[in-house]
Amino acid sequence: MTASSGPLKGMKVIELAHIMAGPVCGLMLADMGADVIKVEKPTGDDSRRFVPPEIEGESAAYMMMNRNKRGIALNLKDPAAVEVLHKLLLDADVVIENYRLGTMERLGLGYDDLSKINPRLIYCEISGFGRTGPYANRGGFDLIAQGMSGLMAITGEGPGRPPVKIAPPVSDINAGILAAMGVSAAYASMLKTGRGQKVDTSLFEAAIVQTYWQSSIAFATGENPKPMGSAHPLNAPYQSFKTSDGWINVGAANQSNWLRFLNVISAPELDADPRFSSNLQRMKNLPALVEILDGILKKDTTANWLSRMEDAKLPAGPVLEILEMHEDPQALAREMIVEVDHPRAGPVKTLGHPVKFSKTPAKITQAAPILGQHTKEVLVELGYQVAEIETLIRSEAVIAS
Repeated sequence: MTASSGPLKGMKVIELAHIMAGPVCGLMLADMGADVIKVEKPTGDDSRRFVPPEIEGESAAYMMMNRNKRGIALNLKDPAAVEVLHKLLLDADVVIENYRLGTMERLGLGYDDLSKINPRLIYCEISGFGRTGPYANRGGFDLIAQGMSGLMAITGEGPGRPPVKIAPPVSDINAGILAAMGVSAAYASMLKTGRGQKVDTSLFEAAIVQTYWQSSIAFATGENPKPMGSAHPLNAPYQSFKTSDGWINVGAANQSNWLRFLNVISAPELDADPRFSSNLQRMKNLPALVEILDGILKKDTTANWLSRMEDAKLPAGPVLEILEMHEDPQALAREMIVEVDHPRAGPVKTLGHPVKFSKTPAKITQAAPILGQHTKEVLVELGYQVAEIETLIRSEAVIAS
């Protein structure tokens, strides 16, 4: 089994992106079988310098985001390197870029230029705010997107507390996933029509779509939703509770689950309490409900409660640390923790692909490239002769490991 056995086998992708959102898009496509050629500057993707931690001198962050890709390094200040990139793009199916607005156009590599000579090209642009609108010229980072999207105003322990960023860079990751979705849709269209198109998404939009529930509340009420800790804005009880030795998440929001939950915790009297008789009443009286349930659940261990809730077919789960998640039997069974061999770092673990295909499985088969690892290989594929490749290397137009 190789990466090229996936559903996107035969797709050629040129990744002109760095750090996270663009590389997420590239790794999603690579996992699904696309030949993703990552083009780095001579000093490498900035995430190569996101250390510590590192393994045998290789950035753990870089290796996570760039598995299953081939890597070349070009100095795009050199016309010879721009010519290499131009040749790469001539027969590519997809280009992913996250340069500042106008950069690709100045190099003669904008969509309007390339689509004239490669009308099948899918041109994926990922930016802070999108390529149109009043903020199109602004750079963007996850923190900025989370703040402007409203996410930081609804995240945290409760009203009146400082704004809290969601710990993972959700706008970066989601933008990469949305871009991969957009590329796949545009590719399906191209196979039918023979015409490519631009795919444009941003960190800002990727963060906004995380607010579906809270935006629906705001549209309906005209009021700003507030942070609620782990609680749900529309259903209760649906949150974390302290046990005698840890934390447990309980999803007992609909009425049937609520009644099963009361049976598990041996508190049938709460069903007769008018404050908790329906989801509407439980939401109105959430602080009182949480106080009662905290007192009950603190009397036993997380494992014992989970065993009873599983027997009752009640949605529940522990709050795991990251290393605990890495050892979870379901995560392992679903191949979400996999190992690849890196040419310098040796065996390294990475996260698996989250979508399973019955006939064309996605697969993680190779580690992230060292800088310029595949430069010579790709240049040969483009028709460069050995002497020409050596000239490019000596002039530092390209970097080869």
